Amino acid sequence: MKVLGCTGGIGSGKSYVSNIFNKMGVPLYCSDEMAKKLYDTDEPLREALLSLLGRDIMKDGVIQREAMARKIFSSADLLQKTEELVHPAVMRDFERWKEKWRGSDFVIMESAIILQKPLVRRAADRILLVTAPEELRIERVIRRDNTTREAVLKRMAAQMTDEKMRAMADFTIFAGENQALLPQIIEVYNTMRTL
Repeated sequence: MKVLGCTGGIGSGKSYVSNIFNKMGVPLYCSDEMAKKLYDTDEPLREALLSLLGRDIMKDGVIQREAMARKIFSSADLLQKTEELVHPAVMRDFERWKEKWRGSDFVIMESAIILQKPLVRRAADRILLVTAPEELRIERVIRRDNTTREAVLKRMAAQMTDEKMRAMADFTIFAGENQALLPQIIEVYNTMRTL
């Protein structure tokens, strides 16, 4: 069974595209979503995070994402140490999840960081980049997250550029307003089924 890694910058439409594949019957693993669940369900990960970041990130038995984010995004060292705990836990969970889908032609792992992290990159046989014009991406994120243009630009500046990602991707889907998505998705779908 093959793994298609689906990635793209913030607001690119990667979740939307991944969900279309899922509606077509392709099993979908959203690594960002699953990482957040693992904070509360993977006891070894949870204890390691509490040990690293302090028990004050937990309230009523639940790790508080905002408190955790405040700590790790203010310290490059804490961010790196947190990633060294979280990424392997997500990959172990992905491997367990994948076992349930044996017999599928392929599965999708949606991940914003798949091209930046070798541990995550190794899980995918092929990479799909979803991209869209920058202004459209900014508008999407402002609407979705109820945030400011400046905040979106700051997040975009911290991500790998579309040009760098495109050079590393096997497929690119353009999710702008003037591109038909379904023909692009069907082309990737048919290619993945024949690998």
